[in-house]
Amino acid sequence: MSYNKRKILNDPIYGFVTLPNDITYNLINHPFFQRLRRIKQLGLTNLVYPGALHTRFHHAIGAMHLMQEAVLTLRQKNVAITEDEEQAVLIAILLHDIGHGPFSHALEHSLVKGINHETISSFLMDTLNKEFKGKLSLAIKIFNNQYKKHFLHQLVSSQLDMDRLDYLKRDSFFTGVSEGVISSDRIIKMLNVVDNQLVVEQKAIYSIEKFLIARRLMYWQVYLHKTVLSAETLLVNILKRAKELASKGVKLFATPTLALFLENDFTKTDFEKDGSLLEKFTKLDDNDVMASVKVWAENEDFILKTLCSNLLERKLYKIELQSTAIATSHKNKLIDKACKYYKISRREAAYFVFTDTVNNSAYNANSFNINVLMNNGTLMDVAAASDQLNIQSLSKTVTKHFICYPKEIAV
Repeated sequence: MSYNKRKILNDPIYGFVTLPNDITYNLINHPFFQRLRRIKQLGLTNLVYPGALHTRFHHAIGAMHLMQEAVLTLRQKNVAITEDEEQAVLIAILLHDIGHGPFSHALEHSLVKGINHETISSFLMDTLNKEFKGKLSLAIKIFNNQYKKHFLHQLVSSQLDMDRLDYLKRDSFFTGVSEGVISSDRIIKMLNVVDNQLVVEQKAIYSIEKFLIARRLMYWQVYLHKTVLSAETLLVNILKRAKELASKGVKLFATPTLALFLENDFTKTDFEKDGSLLEKFTKLDDNDVMASVKVWAENEDFILKTLCSNLLERKLYKIELQSTAIATSHKNKLIDKACKYYKISRREAAYFVFTDTVNNSAYNANSFNINVLMNNGTLMDVAAASDQLNIQSLSKTVTKHFICYPKEIAV
């Protein structure tokens, strides 16, 4: 085990961040966590915003820093948080994204089936807990919302958690999209706890409104930007084609770990049965995928070769994003064109012409509400407390439909 010596990291958002204790220092230095340096926070968003090259490592450190600030604020308001609870909640936020695979959300379900990064994070925390001789037990309880002080879990995972406060501010900084700038300092200073639930004081109402609006705008402008969707669905289709070829016995260039996940459709049950599978997953990062894409761009398979070349050369799909469903006749017309242009079957054309939907919900009042502590001591949901009509509209999920197809066959 290494020892902390009060290490200080220089973060571009918050300045100097101090690692609070030996265990966080040792967790950060663990290979599981160091892997996050090789996983981009925003997948292929850098193909639209060139500065978006920051990593999950940056984000985890930033979220931990905000958690330190939140604990300090709550203690100043006489909220009881013990030293053990503080350490545990810092560990929980530090490790909340440790289960992300290559390119973060972009390939969430491409390499493993029916298992999300939160579940893999939970498995990895259990593994680390054994290695650290049970010192993560309380952190795991908080992470899974199994601890009596529910507000600690809400600081880690809710609609007003340290995860969201950091990624909005950080992603806004690295993309240069100023609409995502939020006042995380003010929001944290206005946090409080009532009846074991996290609340914000009435003075913070406008900061919360700004936070929710910023989140909605960041989704349309960054996370669900139509060119980002185009790039990430292209990468998804590359992995889909590679897995299809691998399932037919075609030997593709890949790192040994990536080859394992290409040749098998592992599920949650497989991870639960085979402990070594989790360790193999932690060997995967962005580099495995991009090294393969570069080699596959010269593969004999026309579809894989074309898709990979297009990604490397940034020849992305043309994408139409709209509020109504894509007309079947429009899709069929494009499929016919793709078949003729590339001399491929209609089944193969699905790699080039396809439809899907995206959802944007800035505030979901059905999950954990953002409760405002009014000056008279009552609690009110932020949508009701706000005098901004658009806050209520932000609680509605907006669904948009899109169709992707090669620019070469554009009508």
